[in-house]
Amino acid sequence: MEWLTDHKIPVGKVAKAIFTWMNENLGGLFDAISWVMEGMINGILWLLQSPHPLVIIGLFIALTWYLQRSWKVCLGAFLGFLFILNQGYWEETTESLTLILSACVVCMGLGVPIGIAAAHRPRLYAAMVPVLDLMQTLPTFVYLIPAIVFFGLGMVPGLIATVIFVLPAPIRLTQLGIASTPTALLEAATAFGATPKQRLWKVELPYAMPQIMAGLNQTIMLSLSMVVIAALVGANGLGVPVVRALNSVNTALGFESGFIIVVVAILLDRMLRVKTK
Repeated sequence: MEWLTDHKIPVGKVAKAIFTWMNENLGGLFDAISWVMEGMINGILWLLQSPHPLVIIGLFIALTWYLQRSWKVCLGAFLGFLFILNQGYWEETTESLTLILSACVVCMGLGVPIGIAAAHRPRLYAAMVPVLDLMQTLPTFVYLIPAIVFFGLGMVPGLIATVIFVLPAPIRLTQLGIASTPTALLEAATAFGATPKQRLWKVELPYAMPQIMAGLNQTIMLSLSMVVIAALVGANGLGVPVVRALNSVNTALGFESGFIIVVVAILLDRMLRVKTK
């Protein structure tokens, strides 16, 4: 089998050449992306950390009541936030929430329009499926290498890696929701003189809203699963104490910070769970 390995397809060399060319010729573009994302991250972080923690918790409870209309869910969310404060992880939690919210803004801002376009163009979606599969199956550590090369260390490369991993979810679910709109509804809207734009806003998007909200929920959950990996490239948040515990074999710190991540995941899931009628 040596003859086969002697003629290896230069996948790694080609990828390195592409990244080298991009780094040398697209530096201005990457600087602009980094500047925009860093500004968004700093803005969200300021909003979460400047007020008193109880004020932020009150706003989250109010949002929970608006979305769920359940005092039990609100009480559970309140107790969960109090537990985070009790353990002294409020700053790390707000940093992780900043990464999650930033990923939601980018992923939903890109994923929903792309999903709509894919639903209206089956050939486009068929061409996108292998790319989406690659984005979700490629080991996330691989994303960190070009992210560090292009953006250095910090929150931005962590956000970039998170977006690459999470983006397929809103694209797929938006495409599913729009594509599954009943033909009868579309024909009725057309019969009443609706334009394609009106059909999209008045028929397709309302019908697909449960799937789009499910895409938002998946975006949040998948982004939270990336907090530890993002910590490896300098992103602050709940992943930092986990990595620190791993390096020092600190069981107490690892269990403590890991349990906080679980609590945050449960809180976000209960607060934003999509209700099905």
